[in-house]
Amino acid sequence: MARRPAFSPVVFLVVVVGGAIGVALRALIVVPLAGLPDQLLVPLVTLGVNVVGSLLLGIVVGWLDDRRPRLRAFLGTGILGGFTTYSAFSVQVVQLTGQAPVVGVLLAAVSIFAGVLAAAAGLRVGRTIMDVPGEVEPPEAAE
Repeated sequence: MARRPAFSPVVFLVVVVGGAIGVALRALIVVPLAGLPDQLLVPLVTLGVNVVGSLLLGIVVGWLDDRRPRLRAFLGTGILGGFTTYSAFSVQVVQLTGQAPVVGVLLAAVSIFAGVLAAAAGLRVGRTIMDVPGEVEPPEAAE
């Protein structure tokens, strides 16, 4: 059985380029909202970005599976990894919890629950695209 090299410069490059694209896409959506007075708008948009990203990552993983690893790295780890944001979500939950504890806890719960449901739906859609019924992959397969 052949071993994969521990580091691939090509995969690294496609992930970096994809990540830059994903971050730019998220910035196009979130940055224009930052100065608006509604304090819930940016966290709700971040929630939407993360749920959509989870759905799309599920589709990519279900569709590509182990085929085309560079494309999967570009789309999944790169673009969708850059598009979604756990760190902004975490900071927003902490800030909201300090100002409105119930809203902060609800944001955290809805984000996690909706993200998991979206990922599961995406896996199903991706597998349907490839017409490959199967089990849900472990979380590390989405990296």
